[in-house]
Amino acid sequence: MHAIEIASFGGPDVLRLASRAMPVAAEGEVLVRVHASGVNRPDLLQRAGGYPPPPGVTDIPGLEIAGEIVAGDAQAMAAAGLQVGGMVCALVAGGGYAQYCVAPVPQCLPVPHGLSAVQAASLPETFFTVWSNVFDRGQLKAGETLLVQGGTSGIGVTAIQLAKSFGATVIATAGSDDKCAACLGLGADHAINYRTQDFVEEVARITGKRGVDVILDMVAGDYLAREVRCLAEDGRIVIIAVQGGVNSEVNAGLVLRKRLTITGSTLRIRPVAFKGAIATDLHANVWPLLESGMVRPVIHTVLPAAQAVAAHALMEAGQHIGKVVLQWEGA
Repeated sequence: MHAIEIASFGGPDVLRLASRAMPVAAEGEVLVRVHASGVNRPDLLQRAGGYPPPPGVTDIPGLEIAGEIVAGDAQAMAAAGLQVGGMVCALVAGGGYAQYCVAPVPQCLPVPHGLSAVQAASLPETFFTVWSNVFDRGQLKAGETLLVQGGTSGIGVTAIQLAKSFGATVIATAGSDDKCAACLGLGADHAINYRTQDFVEEVARITGKRGVDVILDMVAGDYLAREVRCLAEDGRIVIIAVQGGVNSEVNAGLVLRKRLTITGSTLRIRPVAFKGAIATDLHANVWPLLESGMVRPVIHTVLPAAQAVAAHALMEAGQHIGKVVLQWEGA
């Protein structure tokens, strides 16, 4: 099969189209003929040498796919309501940038009715991440307020739509007026241009100095101290990336007085059962929203898989709104 591999650690140009042996589905897995592969920031980190795959996982990058089941564990498939020939999207720990990919059965979801494989390939990484962190760890509830840092990223556009669908008020930050407008178009109640406005002051103004209940943070670094100031009493910060660096200083007194929670997580190394539980929640609570059109995939660009270099360069430039997806020839 064809696959995109990382020839050496470095910039986008280290990606190359290569020939690899086709993977074989083990117990509890399916083999998927991949129609489309989602591109995510962790893929860029892996390419640069900063996010190695877990032990035993292929070095081929790619954490989400959509395509047709061509083989697999018949008993596991039957228990999950899947079958050979069915179209699924799946969260994987690696191997998504390939014509064929194995996926654990519990991490597979049917392609939502009305969506294409390309659209479905843009879902798993961001929807699993947002559900697990905003709703499970962050415990966002209807009537509360969520601050999304980076509202036009793949994570951001998902968090805005899901939080609004479940009755929250959403404030999003973005790096330009056009991106702020895109956040508002997706349903955010307020958008802050972090290049021209102080998000701490704006959050205080918008909330009447009350603060927000949950912050979804992809920056960390020196943002964390400022975010602590943005939280309401009993507020929660959930860190899912450290684009601003791993070192942070916070006012511990504020944490104590406001009874704050600062937490974080990464999904790639979590066990299949954990991810499978998220998939079950998504199927029950979010897939109906996708099928009704209340929540929709937001795709910035679709490129042929052979143009993975261009896809990574585009994402690294940071001008995209939503997801970048690779499509496999003949799919």
